[in-house]
Amino acid sequence: MRLCITSFVLACVAALGPASAAQTDVSFSERPIRLIVPSSPGSGLDNLARTFAPKLGQLLKQSVVVENLAGASNISGTRELVRAKPDGYTLELISSNHAVNPSLHKNLPYDSVKDITPISNLVTSPLVVAVPKTSPYPALSDLVAAAKKEPKRLNYGSAGVGTALHLAGVLFEKRAGVEMTHVPYKGGNTIVNDLISNQVQVAFLAIASVSEQIKGGMLRGLAVTSSKRSQMLPDMPTLAEAGVADYIYEPWLGMIAPANLPDDIRDKLQATLKETFASADVKNKLEQLGFNIVVSSPQAFGETIQKDIDESAALLK
Repeated sequence: MRLCITSFVLACVAALGPASAAQTDVSFSERPIRLIVPSSPGSGLDNLARTFAPKLGQLLKQSVVVENLAGASNISGTRELVRAKPDGYTLELISSNHAVNPSLHKNLPYDSVKDITPISNLVTSPLVVAVPKTSPYPALSDLVAAAKKEPKRLNYGSAGVGTALHLAGVLFEKRAGVEMTHVPYKGGNTIVNDLISNQVQVAFLAIASVSEQIKGGMLRGLAVTSSKRSQMLPDMPTLAEAGVADYIYEPWLGMIAPANLPDDIRDKLQATLKETFASADVKNKLEQLGFNIVVSSPQAFGETIQKDIDESAALLK
């Protein structure tokens, strides 16, 4: 009887496959996990990290320490990551900027694909096309018509060349067949203030950062950049619904590790992230911050990074 039970157990383990058995054995008992955030406290990446890190640590039975390494278009943080040992104890959150940097910086201190291990895409952060409350454009179609009538007269603000707010505008120009003047700022907060005071005429901004100003009548939202309507602004049409065909732009935030991370560690982290983001507490907090949860496989996230590198290069020619 004992032999039969043993054979049955062995058969079950074999059915699970080597990956599942290996993933079960992965633990993080040696020391705290370092989670690099390549932007300043209060940024979207930072808010995301501090929302889910406690739950991730709880599930991994190890503390996850968030470390801000801001500067140089997120390059400083990634440079630190790629130097680390690929053992799962050093991770980084990255944004869509990671895929833009190869087009803007020809001498990056790392290869944006070969020197990392994608773990999972985590969330997207849709944008809203916003104009001042006194704007003469009550609808997106009015803005498009004005931009077509007088090319380059309308200006739009962004947080800098190559940022998500800039690429959203570039894509809008291409899809709508218009030309506008780009006004780069050094950060998002100044744009909001200048938009309210009508110093700039339009901006593509994170929904969470201006939803209250839109609801309070300080700004007017014309459309959202996502494929579906936003839960924070449910009455706002998508750009496609508002007449700009084939327009979808959803900046993402995801997790990577150094290159050559063993598959069992990568898969353990991805599976735990999936469980973390499925928890009601984390999910509710992220929705309040305007994020859409899109936890993915490592392979799918790697494909997203490469695709966005290629598309960013085409947009910024």
